[in-house]
Amino acid sequence: MGPKKGPDGTLAITMPMGDKKLPGVAVNDIGTCALGIFKKGREYIGKTVGVAGEHLTGAEMAAALTKVLGREVRYNAVPPEAYAKFGFPGADDLANMFQFKRDFQTVFCGARNPEVARSLNPALQTFAQWLGQHASRIPIES
Repeated sequence: MGPKKGPDGTLAITMPMGDKKLPGVAVNDIGTCALGIFKKGREYIGKTVGVAGEHLTGAEMAAALTKVLGREVRYNAVPPEAYAKFGFPGADDLANMFQFKRDFQTVFCGARNPEVARSLNPALQTFAQWLGQHASRIPIES
């Protein structure tokens, strides 16, 4: 799912999200948010807490990748039906997942409030911060 070179050599990320936002969180931040819940004591007993560092569109993710990689990265929005036929293992499952997140963005993003997550983990990273630390590990496929 990382950036891939297109026929013209330009990098692109491709997701069936249209112009909708996708919640994201760094894996290392999830545990710290969980610790924040435990530190709150009884306040979160019986509650579901979704965490996200921020909600970004594919175009916003591509812009952040462009900045950190120093190469243009475009966002290709494709229909879920096309994504499901990409032929890699799990493509159809990912297409369904992204379609749900796209079609029910208000509900999906609403359950993952970055302000709540930041109250639990004040050091919660943004996508740009995460990229700044991990850009060199992002595989660039041709």
